[in-house]
Amino acid sequence: MRSSRASWANTTHDWSRAVDRDHLAAVRRDPERYAPGGPGHLVLEIVAYAADEAASRAGGRCTVTLHRDGSVSVADDGRGTDTRVDEHGETVKKPVMASKDLRFFDSPDPERLPDGFARRGMSVVAALSERLVHTNRRLDGAWTQRYELGLPVTGLEPLPADGTTGTLVRFLPVKSLRTQGVLSVHDLSRWTAHRPGLECCIDDRRGPPHRPGRERF
Repeated sequence: MRSSRASWANTTHDWSRAVDRDHLAAVRRDPERYAPGGPGHLVLEIVAYAADEAASRAGGRCTVTLHRDGSVSVADDGRGTDTRVDEHGETVKKPVMASKDLRFFDSPDPERLPDGFARRGMSVVAALSERLVHTNRRLDGAWTQRYELGLPVTGLEPLPADGTTGTLVRFLPVKSLRTQGVLSVHDLSRWTAHRPGLECCIDDRRGPPHRPGRERF
């Protein structure tokens, strides 16, 4: 159903701004602030959205996969990222990757993630990733989109329906974060266990001794 963008309520993100370049640039300038502790915090930023979905649906599942190329993917079985059709017939997705989450980013007392650091939103992950792929499946359609350092480098690319719903976010953190240390399965398992209603498993495909392989997404 088509509707005017001006009528869309901004609950978590500003629908009128598909890309907030100033916001993304500010995050990139200060990775120690927005990804304290390294890539593990970025994983928790994504898992927090899966936990939100699980809480709204009385339960849910997600899988965190550690890949050989140093990238990480988080998949959940939620409803998928909100996608709407404007008055011109253009498909518009909620700008979760390229604009700030209004609930957390400027809050003087933001939610704390299980690692003890502030939750800022999915755009932090995108801005601090060399590349990121967001795959979205909803009852009314499926698509994928690619980003580099938070900026979209493709449009919404349609995917065939497979009977499922949910989101898959795969990202490669910037090099300065990847060199901070190896992601710990023990820490990720401990942190994700703090999410009531969300069943989360860790799939470590890196293989000993966790050296990057030739895999590339």
